[in-house]
Amino acid sequence: MNPIPTAPPVDSPPAPDGAGPPTRRQRRRRRVGRFTPRDIAVIGLLLGLPLLLDLALIWGPALASIGLSFTSWNGISEIEPVGLDNYVNIVSNYPPFWPAVRHNLLWLAFLGLVATPFGLFLAVLLDREMRFTRFYQTAFYLPVVLSLAVVGFIAQLIFSRDYGAANAILGRTDNPIDWLGDPSINLWSVLLLVGWRHVGYVMLLYLAGLKAVDPSLKEAAAIDGAGEVQTFFRVVFPALRPVNVIVLVITVIEGLRAFDIVYAINRGRNGLELLSVLVTDNIVGEASRIGYGSAIAVILLLISTGFIAVYLVQVFRRDEA
Repeated sequence: MNPIPTAPPVDSPPAPDGAGPPTRRQRRRRRVGRFTPRDIAVIGLLLGLPLLLDLALIWGPALASIGLSFTSWNGISEIEPVGLDNYVNIVSNYPPFWPAVRHNLLWLAFLGLVATPFGLFLAVLLDREMRFTRFYQTAFYLPVVLSLAVVGFIAQLIFSRDYGAANAILGRTDNPIDWLGDPSINLWSVLLLVGWRHVGYVMLLYLAGLKAVDPSLKEAAAIDGAGEVQTFFRVVFPALRPVNVIVLVITVIEGLRAFDIVYAINRGRNGLELLSVLVTDNIVGEASRIGYGSAIAVILLLISTGFIAVYLVQVFRRDEA
């Protein structure tokens, strides 16, 4: 049979200018063109107002503190530039500075190495849907709703030398222990209550993260013969990496911004010195050394961002690998 002849292909006419597929810029213009002036005004208000508040309340004071840290100013007289003199005097001639740095680092280490793992442990237990799980969640989370100032007053009720519950429980009413007045132990007494509050917050974050873990991962690990401990550390815990980043940031912030609990106990003195208290004493106190206090605030800012930046860099490198 002879093959059926086919018509030769007809060249399609060239597309007129602008008739091709729209470019990215054209699609963007079309999307923007769909908004009415009222929509643009509402979007600008919703985005611009939070941005202005962020600049005015966070970035503005932070940049102002950095600038004032290189000056000598008491809030009334003229601002005098002093260069790095504030930092040099803080490091070499300010006795409360190094004890405050040590206390802040101890605070951070206690929250990160004791309170945070204990909160993770409670989250793992409550994730198993044991009896009275809701009651336990409420009981452990209840301290989180209390401010640290209220926790400071609770510390006085528990650890007071004369009428505290701790000495009564230990039977030390005749020879009481000065839990809050002894500089060698008062920091640890306060850290117990701070950890009590921090555990509930960490527990709630990890419990939400555990609920989001795919159950098929645990089932696959069980089929491969992994035990509960191996499954958690090799399967579940790596899946909690986003929660770990959040918990780390919160822990660093809680460890370095601590102020109100020690200020409610003894105004941050006699063994409870913290960097935040030194900032307040120098800026708001009788000395009113705003430049000096701003320098301490900048040091506190550098310490906090340093911890977070190092950890985030490691996390991003692991993700890329």
